Amino acid sequence: MALIITDECINCDVCEPECPNEAISMGPEIYRIDPARCTECVGHFDEPQCQQVCPVACIPPDPERPETREALFAKYLSLQAAGSRAEESRGD
Repeated sequence: MALIITDECINCDVCEPECPNEAISMGPEIYRIDPARCTECVGHFDEPQCQQVCPVACIPPDPERPETREALFAKYLSLQAAGSRAEESRGD
């Protein structure tokens, strides 16, 4: 399942650069996680990196978005394929 950032977020800025899928961005008041990009780091790491670095433990699983590890891996593959296509179109 995708992760969420709760109101306990202190905007410490440590989670955003740790996300390999660029799913974390600043929202109106606190950081937010784009559920379409969050794979809980499946495909990149064994554990969600944002949870590992968060000093206030405010990044739990989103109960509204249950996903299996297989679904998270499929999302990872889809994001990787989209990134490859974007690089090819730019000529990278």
